[in-house]
Amino acid sequence: MNVMIRILLIDDDTDLVSLLREYLTQDGFSVTTASDGGRGAAEALSGRYAIVVLDVMMPRLNGLDVLRYIRSQSTLPVLMLTARGDDSDRITGLELGADDYVTKPCTPRELVARLRAILRRTTPGAAPGRSTDPLTIGALTMWPEQRRAEWLGDALELTSTEFNLLELLLRHAGRPVSKADLSAYALGRPIARHDRSVDVHVSSVRRKLGSLADGRSRIQSVHRQGYQLLKE
Repeated sequence: MNVMIRILLIDDDTDLVSLLREYLTQDGFSVTTASDGGRGAAEALSGRYAIVVLDVMMPRLNGLDVLRYIRSQSTLPVLMLTARGDDSDRITGLELGADDYVTKPCTPRELVARLRAILRRTTPGAAPGRSTDPLTIGALTMWPEQRRAEWLGDALELTSTEFNLLELLLRHAGRPVSKADLSAYALGRPIARHDRSVDVHVSSVRRKLGSLADGRSRIQSVHRQGYQLLKE
């Protein structure tokens, strides 16, 4: 018997919520809704959900504040809903730890595709046949099948997208990985023109890893080739 994946949908647009809830339910998800940011923030940390769909424009507590609150206590996957053309909210959401975003108005099919892409990459042991051996470079160790990482012996708190991105860079340490490959692996979608999602996620991972003794970032930008994780 398959266990239904539980989704929390936080949005005050009643028409959109009704449409998305019906579609997601038909697609096999269990959907709970919250119409204001305050209640949604508390519900998101209840431990009952696999992923959150979060609108930026919310009453009482806006979506960015809700995301900030969630990220202060949890790495629960969060997919943001942003207004079309509002690049500032989109980038801010990614900087605060959103795993990805969908612009409104969106089709239910697009939303489901993005949700499944994130969930495929956040389920421990989701890739059959993957080795259980850890990946290690210097002070960084990752256990991909467990979705766990350590830096300098301490747990490294990464969002699902950050984990995927760092895992791919680690598997290719010392060699550049294209933004297209990083987007496909970490976000589960082709990179779009002018899409800065990969750059924002890389910037977040850089901050969490800190700098080398000479001040350089451990993740280097390689002109026209992408990014590479330096071997120490």
